[in-house]
Amino acid sequence: MDLATLIGIVAGFLLIIMAIISGGNPLIFIHIPSMMIVFGGSISATLISFQLSEVLGVMSVVKKAFRKESYEGVELVKLIVDLAKKARREGLLALDREISNVSDRFLRDGLEMAVDGTEPEKIRNVMETELSYLIERHKRGQQIFNSLGMFAPAFGMIGTLIGLIAMLEQLEDPTQIGGGMAVALITTFYGALVANLVFLPIAKKLKNRSDEEVVMKEMIIEGVLAIQYGEHPKTINRKLLNFLPPKMRQAGEEKAAAGQVEYSEAS
Repeated sequence: MDLATLIGIVAGFLLIIMAIISGGNPLIFIHIPSMMIVFGGSISATLISFQLSEVLGVMSVVKKAFRKESYEGVELVKLIVDLAKKARREGLLALDREISNVSDRFLRDGLEMAVDGTEPEKIRNVMETELSYLIERHKRGQQIFNSLGMFAPAFGMIGTLIGLIAMLEQLEDPTQIGGGMAVALITTFYGALVANLVFLPIAKKLKNRSDEEVVMKEMIIEGVLAIQYGEHPKTINRKLLNFLPPKMRQAGEEKAAAGQVEYSEAS
């Protein structure tokens, strides 16, 4: 569970609820027709914009925002370097026995092509094509939530217009204007709230998750090709660490320094 996402949403709602309670009667902020306009309208517009299967599958996409994706970059670099050392000592075909133990499917597929003697350019093309389709699939989930974040305030305004029209019809009774105005504005409140506290932040979190995964995939591509080219494990380690953030890179460099003797033996 990614606590940052959960804490952010819960804390945001709690702060707004506390502000509402401290300001007077919280029941005036509960209006079912306004909720129907904002949520129903946003979902309907999203269904028009995307395929039904994409919208129905959005819950599986949401999990990425709440699930902690553990991209252990340093461990992945270490795995690739260990495989490079084995290939350097025993030959590329020796990796055939290790492939089944590799949990990352993308890395496993790349190693299989390398062991099978596939041309490096072909390996790069196949892996980069898969990566490009992965990016497109991720973009769909982001686009759905960006669309929800765009439609919600718009339907909030539509609900406000509906409320204002109904209120203007009762102008002969001044006592009804204040209550009618409050009801008219509540839909704008709903639209702005869910757009800026739920839909748009989730879209941003999904983009960040996707960017992290893409960097790891790009690092795997370079690692597989470096193994096939027979590069020195120390060179591969240095090259792959460049894909990691500075803090993770420093941890990787410390591990590499601790294993310096192993590199010299592997050469």
